[in-house]
Amino acid sequence: MRLMTTGMKTLRVVIADDDGLTLMVLRKILTVMGHKVVGEAGDGEQAVAAVKEHEPDLCIFDIRMPKMEGLEAARRVQAFRPTPVIIFSAHTESGLGSEAASAGAHAYLVKPFTAGQLKPAVELALTNFERSRALEEKLQQANEALESRKLVERAKGILMRQTDMDEETAYLRLQKTARNENRKLIDVARAIILAEQLQRDVPAKAGSTRGLPHHRR
Repeated sequence: MRLMTTGMKTLRVVIADDDGLTLMVLRKILTVMGHKVVGEAGDGEQAVAAVKEHEPDLCIFDIRMPKMEGLEAARRVQAFRPTPVIIFSAHTESGLGSEAASAGAHAYLVKPFTAGQLKPAVELALTNFERSRALEEKLQQANEALESRKLVERAKGILMRQTDMDEETAYLRLQKTARNENRKLIDVARAIILAEQLQRDVPAKAGSTRGLPHHRR
């Protein structure tokens, strides 16, 4: 049996199924595809432990396993080390594919499967994983940009209160300070906010001592 894998790098794979025959067939197919099985497991707990130990490029889990099912194993893997995961099952009831996706799987395969069916499933899992990572990065960048805008707006408001500047002038002052000091605008904004907080704290602390009794000698 020969399967062309042009363009796909060799992957380190952890496989898990409570059926030894399925593990043997899966290992053989992956080896022919040019990949390396670095860990095998007969239940979900062993699968998670194998991922922690070997840090693979791909996981292939059966959906039904003792001690911990494949979906829960996939969830735990994604929680501590996001990794492409394929879930396979002998069951074909509707909704399993969506359930697998919600658990963090990136492809779903019905067994028995052939080498010709596994190869596109691997490619799909890798593609979906990269897409999900890219989306997470975009969301993180969007959240950071939103937080930055909030801090800049807050610093701008402080300048407007302290100097009677209008909004545009205050923003231009922030930009000019950032350029002159070769700093990011967000760092300048944080410094202004921190300075304003310190100014508020000093009078509060000083005022808190006024009511204390004086000890006479």
